[in-house]
Amino acid sequence: MQRRQFIHALAAVSASSPLLLASSSARAQSSTASVPLDSARWSPRNAARLQLLLDQHGRHSPAYRADRKPYAVFDWDNTCIMNDCEEALLMYQINHLQYKLTPEEFHQVVWRDVPDETFMADYKTVDGKPVRMADIAADVVADYRWLYANYQGLAGSRSLEDVQASDQFKDFRAKLYFMYDAICDSFPLEIGYKWIIYFYKNMSTAELQAMAMASNKAALGDGLRKVRYQSPETLPGKAGVVADTHFHGIRVHEEIRGLMHTLRANGIDVYVSTASIDDVVRVFAGHADFGYGVPPENVIGLRLEMENGRYTDRYLNGWHFNWGPGKTVGIRQQLQAKKGYGPVLVAGDSDGDAWMLRDFADTSVGLIVNRMKKGEIGADSQLAAQQLGQPQARFILQGRDEATGLMLPDEKSLKYGKTERKLLA
Repeated sequence: MQRRQFIHALAAVSASSPLLLASSSARAQSSTASVPLDSARWSPRNAARLQLLLDQHGRHSPAYRADRKPYAVFDWDNTCIMNDCEEALLMYQINHLQYKLTPEEFHQVVWRDVPDETFMADYKTVDGKPVRMADIAADVVADYRWLYANYQGLAGSRSLEDVQASDQFKDFRAKLYFMYDAICDSFPLEIGYKWIIYFYKNMSTAELQAMAMASNKAALGDGLRKVRYQSPETLPGKAGVVADTHFHGIRVHEEIRGLMHTLRANGIDVYVSTASIDDVVRVFAGHADFGYGVPPENVIGLRLEMENGRYTDRYLNGWHFNWGPGKTVGIRQQLQAKKGYGPVLVAGDSDGDAWMLRDFADTSVGLIVNRMKKGEIGADSQLAAQQLGQPQARFILQGRDEATGLMLPDEKSLKYGKTERKLLA
């Protein structure tokens, strides 16, 4: 009642009150201002730089043209989220034995495009011996044959919990994950990034996306933790005993999610460019449960040939490899060629994003989630460090805490297991 009476009193004096007229004027002016960015845990300098981008390129800028809408492009893994949803899916698929492959098909996928060579020196057995692709592939295929014959979700009768307790499963998990890392690091990265998605063979898009949804939710509910998986000494096989570490857990980067919504509110479209298969990332980027709001058609990623509505183990003919320089190719072919201009904002975190961060003359800001890496992204990060605090900085570094998955209000980041924030590698 008191609130209603107060409002009525305001209405009675509004016509003659200079104070209220001034307030009305301020509201009118604010209606033509940019929708502000929530500063949240952004570095204050980064929040200011991104707000300037919104002011200069958003719908309330004098230069804005609705028929020439600006757009932003984001990498997904370790940029929009903490950690990697496709690597999380690899571990989820292993742990739940969600394959639609016969042992013969599994053998074919394991060998798809991978050379029969010894892995780089970093990938040795636990007693220091080199590991050859042929030996560890034979072990993994033998494990899969046993699992296929025994697990009720494939062709056997035993429960998942029962087979997960077996040495064959533990050997399968440790060696298959070891293979993924070893292939990526020992051979051209294109081989490993395509290899991981060939295991989706015979799945429909709906089946793959249901598995991705389950994996995302499991990883979001999991702790951020690094787990070392070692194959059993009881099953040395041909390769010997190996071990590898998986970083479990995923977190939503709320600042990135919020930035996407603020960009759209200011008339700037949002796209995702990923080196994962696009149908997996579309689940995370587009489903309402996760809040990013990216339409499926706005996700550019890796793609497989389809047959009868199901994935094959062949990469889509003529489709570029969407990593590194290939991300620039994807943006030019799928976006710039149609729009006539490049992105106003690009965000990434690794060498896979370094080229797209710097390749477009139209890009006002290259946002780097700071993982303190060297290489190509390290070169971009060095430029960001040199431009620290400049109002029109072309590159900016955004820090985060890898133990919590939260952004930090700082350009420096805190690596998992460390206690000191750092700016550069």
